[in-house]
Amino acid sequence: MSKIAIDRHDTDILILGSGGAGMFAALHALQTAPASTKVTIAVKGLIGKCGCTRMVQGGYNVALGHGDTVERHFMDTINGGKWLPNQDMAWRLCEQAVVRVRELENEIGCFFDRNSDGTLHHKAFAGQTADRTVHKGDLTGIEIINRLMEQVLSRPVEKLQEHRAIGLVPTRDGSALAGVLMIDMRTGKFRFVRAKTVLMATGGGPTMYKYHTPSGDKTMDGLAMALRAGLPLRDMEMVQFHPTGLLAGDHTKMTGTVLEEGLRGAGGQLLNGAERRFMFDYDDRGERATRDVVSRGIYAEMQKSNTTTNGGVYIKMSHLGPEMVRQKFSGMVKRCADSGFDLAGGLVEVVPTAHYFMGGVVVDTDTRTEMEGLYVAGEDAGGAHGSNRLGGNGVANSTVYGGVAGDVMGMDIRKMGALRDPDESVLDAEVARACQPLGQKPANIQDLRHRLQEAMWEDVGVIRTSRGMRRGINRVAEIADELMASGVASTNLAFNLTWHDWLNVRSLCDVSDVIAEAALTRENSRGAHYREDFPEQGDLDSSYFTVARQRDGEIDVSREPVQFSIVRPGETILPVGEPETLVEAS
Repeated sequence: MSKIAIDRHDTDILILGSGGAGMFAALHALQTAPASTKVTIAVKGLIGKCGCTRMVQGGYNVALGHGDTVERHFMDTINGGKWLPNQDMAWRLCEQAVVRVRELENEIGCFFDRNSDGTLHHKAFAGQTADRTVHKGDLTGIEIINRLMEQVLSRPVEKLQEHRAIGLVPTRDGSALAGVLMIDMRTGKFRFVRAKTVLMATGGGPTMYKYHTPSGDKTMDGLAMALRAGLPLRDMEMVQFHPTGLLAGDHTKMTGTVLEEGLRGAGGQLLNGAERRFMFDYDDRGERATRDVVSRGIYAEMQKSNTTTNGGVYIKMSHLGPEMVRQKFSGMVKRCADSGFDLAGGLVEVVPTAHYFMGGVVVDTDTRTEMEGLYVAGEDAGGAHGSNRLGGNGVANSTVYGGVAGDVMGMDIRKMGALRDPDESVLDAEVARACQPLGQKPANIQDLRHRLQEAMWEDVGVIRTSRGMRRGINRVAEIADELMASGVASTNLAFNLTWHDWLNVRSLCDVSDVIAEAALTRENSRGAHYREDFPEQGDLDSSYFTVARQRDGEIDVSREPVQFSIVRPGETILPVGEPETLVEAS
């Protein structure tokens, strides 16, 4: 095979991804970097039209009302994460969310819902001791991403749209990142982009599960690249299942999409197939328990066959008044109507759906990694959420740490010299890896993806066992082997979506293996990780997080102790006499 041509391209700051983290990073980098700095955004799709931030419905957690404080928000985040979060990251998230939401309003141009006195309206979200979720109806993500898109498009940012990042390429001595290998999807040609600093903000997207909320193009590419680069990944067993994914049958891609947390926060009830309210059987908070608890409650009813026509449970809102539901949750009402359900006046079938990834690359509070020149923010970064993310903390995390990354990269390049030269052998290996299927006998790639989704849902899903996870690891390995023997027609690589499907499944297989290996290592149950054979949470004072690395093609998982840098289990930073919750009982 003749050597494949690679287009060479240089920039100063390269940002992978155009969600909340990526676009905030671009805007902040322009403010802190020297005036001549070249800032480039590369995105798998189109700026402002893809990614997970756009899909955010519920809202943005920020401690601004109802007597709420940053300290209370922080304690909810730590308790919700079952004492596994990096506390310094969690504190910065809660503290800077207050700053960032003002920036969103006053500088970015977002309009959020307000009370009659002009203050920001805060809706109730499950698992929190205050109503702190700022929102734009139930379509908050669209508001945020549209305004960010307008700001980015109006500024001198280089835009590499429909450019898929496929490999992090280090320097020859491995001490730093030289740049990123991409595929220009419009032409099918390879492009290597050198940069002094690179932000990985490609988003998560656990679409290796049968039921999932992100769009199918979200395939954990960033974490797969980090894994191959030898970077440490923490909390990889922690896959969050949102309790209420729409269940409309296998014939529609609407199945798995989220019905937002605010439905339960407002008083929505979950009913089993016999139309009996069941969540109080599993937790005293009922439907307002954290996502992990509610997902397990629903899954338990499914295991008992207490299910609906399609095999899930119902959510009911009609008791709150159909007109109120239509007014407050117009986006959800329309989404359900599109699938034949009446959210305002009837019952809607739901199922736990893979929604968010708490795990990710090990970073410090400035988004730096152990590889010089590489920064990570948003869902690609681990640590802030521990074993369970509070609803409303996701978009706050992306925008807070996206801004932090932009500030830090803009300052760091002031101390950096020339662009770094890549290790050409790694570059060639990444090209060869991507070209693996080209010219081989074509196969059904979608069938392999569906089999992967079934394997992960059944064996490494909401409730796990050692036996099931070992079986899942073997199933994933078999699918990966079949994928490597599967080909793609290569006569035309421009917008060759089958080729990109192949690359998607390879990323998903790589990350699925790490999820299962990390889950097998954690022999207790914390947050999103629940083991039927180890149901106890373990000693909180000796809490640890898992760290996975790829060494010589094998996954090595170790444990590191959680540093209780701000508060220890059993303690609180809330002032003496503060009520346990500010939320009225419902």
